[in-house]
Amino acid sequence: MPYRLPPPPSPDDPHPVDVGDRTEAIVIAALMRRGYRVLRPLSANQRYDLVLDLGDRFLRVQCKTGRLRGGAIVFSTRSVRSNRNGTFVRSYTDEADVFLVHCPATDRIYAVPVGESGVLKEASLRVTAPANGQSKGIRWAADHELPT
Repeated sequence: MPYRLPPPPSPDDPHPVDVGDRTEAIVIAALMRRGYRVLRPLSANQRYDLVLDLGDRFLRVQCKTGRLRGGAIVFSTRSVRSNRNGTFVRSYTDEADVFLVHCPATDRIYAVPVGESGVLKEASLRVTAPANGQSKGIRWAADHELPT
């Protein structure tokens, strides 16, 4: 009789760390399928999740989960951590080179340079045209999609 795994636990209230771990695993698998050499830091206490060895240089990658809202993929461009001394918010400027954003709703990965997203709380990638017809200054998701 073949063995079948039991059903996975219910993801009704996923912990943010679990969400991040899933995103990171999806990004790493996609990069490796495309032939990238992926390096992982020994410590989880780095400002980047992984490094791409491009032969002549290294690229520090911060993985993010994108959420589809109002025709745009929205993702956080900073980290937030808390302890008994308070809440600490930091941008990734000068500490990571690129965000690789996985959006479960589109099942795609998007590359956005950290410097391009500025020091905002979050950034967005448009999937569909905005209702007001605006076209200037829009960062289109299709322009940032990781090639297959």
